[in-house]
Amino acid sequence: MVGRKVPSVTFRTRIRDEAVGGPNPYRWQDVSSSDYFAGKRVILFSLPGAFTPTCSTYQLPDFEKLAAEFKAQGIDAIYCISVNDAFVMNAWGKSQNLENVKLIPDGSGEFTRKMGMLVAKDNLGFGMRSWRYAAIINDGAVEQWFEEEGYSDNCDSDPYGISSPQNILETLKSEKLAA
Repeated sequence: MVGRKVPSVTFRTRIRDEAVGGPNPYRWQDVSSSDYFAGKRVILFSLPGAFTPTCSTYQLPDFEKLAAEFKAQGIDAIYCISVNDAFVMNAWGKSQNLENVKLIPDGSGEFTRKMGMLVAKDNLGFGMRSWRYAAIINDGAVEQWFEEEGYSDNCDSDPYGISSPQNILETLKSEKLAA
């Protein structure tokens, strides 16, 4: 994966727009891969689903808490992508009180499929979802890759550790010291 360019995809997002009015002032906005990744050094992490236990209790909140430390290591943005639609991702972000991590809805799974990380999770009633991974992406190219072990359809466990924010931060700090 290292050196590979991220796929060119258009994400269907919902953004707040007071001009819309009413109780749900959001409108559709297409955002491209290059909008997210061009000219920046970012962390992208992917997980099986919004509102799921590991994702909501550890992974997303810990990236949020460590955002300042990532910035100190030269990271411009932190993105969380999941095979969930924009409505679900926005509700999840609101429930998590996010200020630093930006959520990317991959509702159709197109980006995840093109990354080679789409897996069946029918055993959990999820359908097609993302395998848990993270990457440091520099100007649209994968600089470092952190993939959980056991990649497979209908995996009976949910490995988590390699793609944890703590592991990624430790890796960034070690490289900075070695430089």
